[in-house]
Amino acid sequence: MIVWITGANGFIGRHLVRELAGAGHAVHGVGHGALDATEARRLGLRSWINGEIDAANLDALAAAHGLPTHLVHLAGGSSVGISIERPFEDFSRTVASTARLLEWLRGSARDCAVIAASSAAVYGADHFGPIAESAIATPVSPYGQHKFMMEQLCRSYAQSFGIRCTIVRLFSVYGPNLRKQLLWDICSRLQAKEQALTLGGTGNEIRDWTDVRDVARLLVGVAEPPPQETFRVINGGSGRGTSVADIAAGLVRQWGSSTVVRHSGVSRPGDPVSLLADDAMLRQIGFDWCIPLDQGLADYVAWFKGQAS
Repeated sequence: MIVWITGANGFIGRHLVRELAGAGHAVHGVGHGALDATEARRLGLRSWINGEIDAANLDALAAAHGLPTHLVHLAGGSSVGISIERPFEDFSRTVASTARLLEWLRGSARDCAVIAASSAAVYGADHFGPIAESAIATPVSPYGQHKFMMEQLCRSYAQSFGIRCTIVRLFSVYGPNLRKQLLWDICSRLQAKEQALTLGGTGNEIRDWTDVRDVARLLVGVAEPPPQETFRVINGGSGRGTSVADIAAGLVRQWGSSTVVRHSGVSRPGDPVSLLADDAMLRQIGFDWCIPLDQGLADYVAWFKGQAS
């Protein structure tokens, strides 16, 4: 395969590049972040363009290396908080960039299979138990709204122009190199030797935690849609829910700390009580999650301590 990855320099992108390059595929990237040629090669990229997802950069990549057979679209907003602070910026990063990408594909690479990373945030805050892909999307943040708009653009180009597209709605992705969100925050405070941690919410919030290395395998595994399908949506979740309190306790245990974790009881507006995937479709296509949560947390703590030393 000749695979282009938008956002290849990001958290998921770097793991995906290694997965694809390790399997012998030619991988090229476009997105934000300065990477010199040595660093790009170390990651597994044959080329890297630091810039916008626009026709000029996509044309340059095609002219230098040929058209892609597959394109994994990871570029876009990655924070609910930032989407609330700067909604137009999030719209531009997620929706406008996807529109430019799809329009370029329509004109230049209509046979390319697209895998687009979306988010469980499209489901909103009022679900309990496993959520199937058929559930009505009711996003409650600009981040979730924009991810759903991105999905709708992909659906439109699939229906109108035959561009094959698989949407993967990712849940709570964690793992080595994640430098934000809950795990990073807790480990940063454990490293600072705080004796008591107070986290927001009740601690009973349920999330579907998936290791980024498994997520990279998943994105590769769904790269080739069935011939008869031009558009499909797949939950990128394990179907196993774990509370925030249990995640925090697991990190403290793996760290070897006696720190006490408390919860304020105050949740962010619109923060879901539960986001858990119905994984029936993944089981149907034969995908297995290989990294147990305990191992994933241990690996994250080991990585955090290693990069901080």
